[in-house]
Amino acid sequence: MRILHTADWHLGKRLDNFSRHEEQLLVLEEIIAIADREAADVVIIAGDLYDSFNPPMESQSLLYKTLKRLAKDGERPVIAIAGNHDSPDRIDSPDPLARECGIIFIGRPRAEIQKFEVAGRFAITTTDQGFLELQLPKHPPLRLLHTAFANEHRLKTYLGDDKGTGLHTLLQEHWQTLADTYCDTQGINILVTHLYMQQVGKPLEEPDGEKPLKVGNADIVFTHAIPEQIGYTALGHLHRYHNIGTASRPVVYPGSPLAYSFSEAGQHKYVMLLDARPGQDITYQKIPLAQGKPLYRKTFNDIPSCLLWLNDHPECLVELTLLSDTFLTPGELKQLYDAHKGIVFIIPRISSGQAHPETARQLDLNQDITSLFEAYFTQKNGLPPGKELLDIFTEIVHA
Repeated sequence: MRILHTADWHLGKRLDNFSRHEEQLLVLEEIIAIADREAADVVIIAGDLYDSFNPPMESQSLLYKTLKRLAKDGERPVIAIAGNHDSPDRIDSPDPLARECGIIFIGRPRAEIQKFEVAGRFAITTTDQGFLELQLPKHPPLRLLHTAFANEHRLKTYLGDDKGTGLHTLLQEHWQTLADTYCDTQGINILVTHLYMQQVGKPLEEPDGEKPLKVGNADIVFTHAIPEQIGYTALGHLHRYHNIGTASRPVVYPGSPLAYSFSEAGQHKYVMLLDARPGQDITYQKIPLAQGKPLYRKTFNDIPSCLLWLNDHPECLVELTLLSDTFLTPGELKQLYDAHKGIVFIIPRISSGQAHPETARQLDLNQDITSLFEAYFTQKNGLPPGKELLDIFTEIVHA
């Protein structure tokens, strides 16, 4: 069985004022072409289909049209789970119609999917809370443990426990029970989830601009929670490719299909193509994606050299830092913006280390989100935010 694993499409995503819709359309066309060319039998999308709970209509339309084409009118099952950016209700709402097209939406952790069959194509033969078994003609059964994103609210509501138990322990027990019940060596055993997962002692950085999934260590799930029966873990959330498992038992973040922040500038983007057989190690290969505008972070000492570079790189999105002894004039800013349509930020950096408040469009993007808010608030208002406002901001960010 061949399985295509992708995640973190973030349809509706913008980079400041720049829409990424046209790039997303192109890269999803590329993913469809890869699935067809490589004869994938199943497609798994591990969360963050959208970038927000209320995505624009054009993004919803793009999702449904893409999934229908990936599913080939029911010939190829597509399993899509909710991530932390997705509304569980929105992900679940098209399910009755989606099933007829071979698309399986999973919006909530521990969801139990109804058994159904797409005549002559495939059938869901066994289900449980957080588990389904998929049967395709002439293929071994695919046993899928699935856990859509779970934060504190969803943990209490859908996983039947409170925060005191700990997400790692709760999921470890849940997954192990399912694996012991349903996962033998006669089928292909896969876990799909959208979580912040890491090896003990080997933390990974969450992407800039991403809603954080970890607050301290409370929401971290470690790889040793994965049952031994699982041959491959399909993750979503981190935007850069990582295998945090082993060669014989991969635990893979495929990454996002496009670079969505300047911290991802220069990253290669992929989808994963799995080859799976019962009783054997699941192998996979990284299939590179070519679509999408490159992102650059560039620093220049003068405007003429900056203009030369911009002229040589017309099809990109760029964050410019200008080093100077004087402030940029409105005329110089206009000259830069007129020279290139993909300038997202201009960061004037004066030799004293201070940027003029009227010309600095962006602060240090390497700060954490709370520090960035404090700096922005201070720049706009002349005073730092008070403790009460910071507490409200933190509560919203981690909601």
